[in-house]
Amino acid sequence: MHLSENEGIEGKAFVVTGGLGFVGSALCLELIRRGAREVRAFDLRRSSPSSAALQDKGVRCIQGDVGRKEDVERALRGADCVFHLAAFGMSGKEMLQFGRVDEVNINGTCNVLDACLDLGVKRLVYCSTYNVIFGGQQIINGNETLPYFPIDQHVDPYGRSKSIAEQLVLKNNGRTLKNHSGNLYTCAVRPAAIYGPAEDRHLPRIVTMAKLGLLLFRIGGQTVKSDWLYVDNLVLSLILASMGLLDDTPSKGKRPVAAGQAYFISDGSPVNSFEFLQPLLRSLDYELPKTSLPLDRALFLGRICWAVYTFLYPWLNRWWLPQPFILPSEVLKVGVTHYFSYLKAKEEIGYVPMVTPREGMALTISYWQQRKRATLDGPTIYAWLFCVIGMISLFCGAFLPDIGIVPLLRAICLFVFRSIWVARVVFLLATTVHIAEAIYAWCLAQRVDPANARGWFWQTFALGMFSLRFLLKRARK
Repeated sequence: MHLSENEGIEGKAFVVTGGLGFVGSALCLELIRRGAREVRAFDLRRSSPSSAALQDKGVRCIQGDVGRKEDVERALRGADCVFHLAAFGMSGKEMLQFGRVDEVNINGTCNVLDACLDLGVKRLVYCSTYNVIFGGQQIINGNETLPYFPIDQHVDPYGRSKSIAEQLVLKNNGRTLKNHSGNLYTCAVRPAAIYGPAEDRHLPRIVTMAKLGLLLFRIGGQTVKSDWLYVDNLVLSLILASMGLLDDTPSKGKRPVAAGQAYFISDGSPVNSFEFLQPLLRSLDYELPKTSLPLDRALFLGRICWAVYTFLYPWLNRWWLPQPFILPSEVLKVGVTHYFSYLKAKEEIGYVPMVTPREGMALTISYWQQRKRATLDGPTIYAWLFCVIGMISLFCGAFLPDIGIVPLLRAICLFVFRSIWVARVVFLLATTVHIAEAIYAWCLAQRVDPANARGWFWQTFALGMFSLRFLLKRARK
C-alpha cells in the first residue's frame, strides 16, 4: 500500500471510542496533527488526565456509553471513520465483572456497527487483542492464519468477549450502507501488551506492587517470551489500518487492502516480561524478585484470588477493595511463551515500528521518575505492618485492662520489657520520637517537597524513621 502520510485523514471527521483513555487520547492528538477536520473523543468518563490537552488541540469530547445505542449514534453522526477502542475488563477487578464486560465489549461493538451502517460511516478500525488467539497455549512467531481460541475455553470474560466482537466486526465488512451509497469496510488491529508514558492499566499496578514489596516471585522460566508494544507504534498501526480501508485509492474497483483483515501489532522484539520491566523498576529503586514460581502453582494461586474476588463481587467497584494479587489469565500472559509476527501488517498496510523498545522504555522511565518525584514515597507494606501493629500492641499491653487479647499482649510486653512500667515508658518515648520526627519531616518537606508536606508529616508520624529516611534521601538529591 503506497499512500501519502495523511491520506484519508486531511479534511475528514473521526470518532475515537474510548477517546479519553491512554491509547485513545494519543490517537486523537495524532489525527489532529495529521490534519483531520474534526476529531471526537467518545468516552464514558467526563474527564481524564488527557482531557485538557485534547481540548487545547480542538478535540471534541463527548460523554456517553457505548452500551447505549442513542449515545453511539449521537457521537458517530457525520463521521467518516471510526476507531473503536472502548473496552472493559482488561485487568484487575474489572475482569470479574462479567455482565459489564459483555455489555461494553460485545453489545457496545454491535451498537457501533449498527450506527456505522445507519449513518453512512465507511471505515471502522477495531482495536482487538492477542487474546482472541491466545488462551494459554505456546505460540512462537504466530501469524494471522491461526484460528480463534475456542470461545468456551477462554479463562476470562475479556478474551472471550473481544473474540466475539472482533468476529462480528470482520463479518460485517463489505456490508452495504443503509440509505447511503457505498459499503462499510472494517478491519481489526491486535496489539500486544501496551506500554508508554502515562499508561494507566498495567504499569501503575505493577509499580505499586513493587513499591509495597508485593512482587514476591517471577512466574515461569527466564526463556518465556511475549510481545510488548509502545503506544506510538500502536497509534501508527491504527492510522495505517484506516488508510488500508480507503476505497478511493489508485486500485479503485478492487477491495481495499485491509478490508476484512486482522493484523498482529508489536514492537517486534519478544522478551521475558520480567526482564522487560526490570530497567523501569530499578530506575525507581525497586527490585524484581529473584525466586520463580512454577506455572501450575501460579495458576493455582490465581484461581484462589479469582474465587475470593468472585465472592466479593458486590463490592468490586468500591475504592477500598484493592486489586487482586494475580488472576489466571495474567499468569498465562507472563508465564507462557506467545509472540507473533507483524509481517502481514508490514506487507499490507506498511506498518514498521517507529519507536524501538529501548527508546520506548527510556521515555517510560523518564515519565515514572518524574511521577515518583511528584508523589509521596515510602517503605514497603511490611514496614507499615511492623510499625502500626507494633505501636498498637504496645499501647494495648501497657495501658488497657484485661479484655480480649490484651492479656496475651501484656504477657509479651512483660517478656520483652520485664515490667509494665518500662513498657509504658517505652511507648511514651516512642510516641514522642515519632511526633518529633513528624514535625521535622514537615519542616524539611516544606523545602524539599512542599506539595506533599502534609503527607510526609502523617506518614512519618505513623512510621517514624522508616518514612523519614525516604524524605532525607530525596533532600540529598
